[in-house]
Amino acid sequence: MPDTHTMTESDERQMLDAVDKWLKAKVAPVAMKLEHDDVWPADLVDDMTELGLFGALIDPEYGGLGLSASTYAKLVTRISEEWMSLTGIFNSHLMMATVVQKFGTQRQKEYWLPRFASGDLRGGLGLTEPDAGTDLQAIRTTASRKGNDTYVVNGAKTWISNAIQGHVCALLVKTDPQAEPRHRGMSMLITPKIDPETRAPLPGVKNGKKLEKLGYKGIDSGEFIFENYECSAELSLVGGEEGKGFLMATGGLEIGRINVAARSVGIAKRALAESVKYAQMRKTMGKPICEHQAIQLKLGEMAAKTRAAELLVADAARAYDTGQRIDMEAGMAKYFASETALEVATEAMRIHGGYGYSKEYPIERLYRDAPLMCIGEGTNEMQRIIIAKQLVARNKI
Repeated sequence: MPDTHTMTESDERQMLDAVDKWLKAKVAPVAMKLEHDDVWPADLVDDMTELGLFGALIDPEYGGLGLSASTYAKLVTRISEEWMSLTGIFNSHLMMATVVQKFGTQRQKEYWLPRFASGDLRGGLGLTEPDAGTDLQAIRTTASRKGNDTYVVNGAKTWISNAIQGHVCALLVKTDPQAEPRHRGMSMLITPKIDPETRAPLPGVKNGKKLEKLGYKGIDSGEFIFENYECSAELSLVGGEEGKGFLMATGGLEIGRINVAARSVGIAKRALAESVKYAQMRKTMGKPICEHQAIQLKLGEMAAKTRAAELLVADAARAYDTGQRIDMEAGMAKYFASETALEVATEAMRIHGGYGYSKEYPIERLYRDAPLMCIGEGTNEMQRIIIAKQLVARNKI
């Protein structure tokens, strides 16, 4: 696959067409059952590995596809229209890979990125703890130096995507718990659960329980528990320097927020499409409900907001591709698109009436998935604060 700088519209179209064919042939027939059974979609993960999705944003020199964020966002939206959970499996993994690609030493890039790109090692980003979510500086997981070449990790993480089925985690830790300000004592470690060479389980790390969720089924959300876990300083300390972890975590979240925004657009587009179709089929008072003004008002607003959300995501993705700071653009896209997904999914259920509440139709799944978009990768309350602060910072008088 061509790299970010040489991909043509034809290349992008070819790749998106391949994904569309896979969604129609392999995902659509099984998504609803896997979702309701909350089953890890092993066969579909194998397909995504073959399609190269675990290397979507990784540079071609390390075996990845090197997609632009703009193409990646389109891809995420398409998959989310069929089954949003699948996008979380590779996005959490790519957030981890992005941390290594943006901030890792050359040795770390050469060691980890080919394994991440191939899907041989899959994982996610370990930030959240039982008492630390939005306030990342409140984490308690520690990593202390043992000699010159080893870190010893102790602590627990929760709500980690791919925690159970994955193999490795980019772990945010405190290497200097007494540092002031607190973020200066935070570092990022790459912490595998298995030996990358032998694939034997490593001591000192285990999973807690699988967390049950309202929606977002299929993908595992779980806990990590570290008890005197040891890892190589050379390979694990991202960038080879302590105190940079908070910056790395927030840098990884930019692409994560674009992803959540793109997922939200997928949810909204599917809910809108289902509603337009149903409104033409369902009749009341002798005519299709799409001819009733009350339904027309709903569809008109749903369509306008869905398109606006899609354009905000495209805007944020383009900004990301330039390499500039985009916390405001990503925040705006994530905030507006996720609120739109929630609103459109809710209106879709109301348009469908009792059928929208039935598990035989996709509306109830979209309705359950949408609220997560308002919470994941930073709550929407936090996004509005970020937007406001950046707005002021960029327009100083």
